Amino acid sequence: MEKPIINEVIVVEGRDDTTAIRRAVEADTIETNGSAINGDTIERIRFANEKRGVIILTDPDFPGEKIRKIIDAAVPGCKHAFIKRSEALPKYGRGLGVEHASPDVIREALSAFHTSRVKPEQELNPVSRKRLIEAGLLFGDGARARRDRLGELLRIGYTNGKQLEARLVMFEIGKQEFEDALGVVFQEEKND
Repeated sequence: MEKPIINEVIVVEGRDDTTAIRRAVEADTIETNGSAINGDTIERIRFANEKRGVIILTDPDFPGEKIRKIIDAAVPGCKHAFIKRSEALPKYGRGLGVEHASPDVIREALSAFHTSRVKPEQELNPVSRKRLIEAGLLFGDGARARRDRLGELLRIGYTNGKQLEARLVMFEIGKQEFEDALGVVFQEEKND
């Protein structure tokens, strides 16, 4: 099978992630070398975004989210790709990361990216906090599991309650898209 070519530069955390990306697609990467991103790395990402575009693909964990936020704040308008936590686990041993994802999972994530807004505006929030509470996404039994599944369906990654609100705005998730995904979550709960 011929590997797809990705025109954008993919931002990853480390060398093992680059290796995994290159097993899946033909692409250039920039490695952040963890969450201690220095000014030179940010400048390389900014330049790459201006010239070719950037897709951020970090591990689905707290440090990966921290890196994503740092880059997005410093270089607005980046594209974001997400891998489910369950698809980033090693076959053997411990850990969690892009380096453990299969080539198919990486290709799927890179084909379904979101672009963050350059200047998010609160009035664009398609889903109210009240609706998130009513849906049982912020508090109570099963809220975390619902958010996890909703994040998978909407392709916005793992979130806590506060991050869910921000990502719905950032990625301009519309009310209908939200309600459709939420319907799937509730149907799956009902079937369990």
